[in-house]
Amino acid sequence: MCSRAKPSLTDYTGTNRISTSQPGPMLDLSDQQPFAQGSNRKCFRHPLDSTRCLKVIRPENITARFERQSPVKRLLGKERLNDNAQELRAHQQHALQQLLNQGNEALVWAHLPRFYGSTPTSLGMANESELIRCADGSVAPTLEHLIKTQGLTPDLHRGIDEFLAWLSQTRILTRNLLPHNLVVSDQFDHPRLFLIDGLGAPTIPQALDSVPGWSSRYIKRKIERFQKRLAWEQSHEGLSWEDFQHLR
Repeated sequence: MCSRAKPSLTDYTGTNRISTSQPGPMLDLSDQQPFAQGSNRKCFRHPLDSTRCLKVIRPENITARFERQSPVKRLLGKERLNDNAQELRAHQQHALQQLLNQGNEALVWAHLPRFYGSTPTSLGMANESELIRCADGSVAPTLEHLIKTQGLTPDLHRGIDEFLAWLSQTRILTRNLLPHNLVVSDQFDHPRLFLIDGLGAPTIPQALDSVPGWSSRYIKRKIERFQKRLAWEQSHEGLSWEDFQHLR
């Protein structure tokens, strides 16, 4: 079904740290259509490198979100609503950087697309990362899509368990885990999950990362919430996610 492109480690400019910006010519996306988009970003294929994708923010949506917020929250500014800025900070988190500095690149990128920082495009600055593709060249499907089309098969269960074990092992912080933010590759002997969105924690949880044992408890709560979300995805009770949470 899916295969994973394998960029060289030389893409990391000879170090284990992730570059947050890349000098070079502006990439022209004017003749491209996004292959995916969410409420805050559009995703494009890199015009010069088929192994990579470019995430561009949708400023009009950020402005709309900002205007809907309370006056107190507006004092915090628009930058905290910028998913690209959040993603750049998320890749600098302590657990991830510590693993890279210790030479554990393979472990870090076992369930994350390789990340190349920020690069200029005709649509504004974009976050550049590895694109997980299918064997036929199409983009890898989300876990949400697979659950809806084939259900939670034993192979998918195995892939999910492996991903959650990796999360506990690495202590890499994420926001709430959502099936549409995970894609599935079949390059391996069983489906492997990759988190393509939602890396990092909000400001206060991120600041508490250095407190002994805190990150493990935080990740445990995220896993428990994700397992409840998977149960809801398979539920045929017709309940909203909010109502389902209250009943379980």
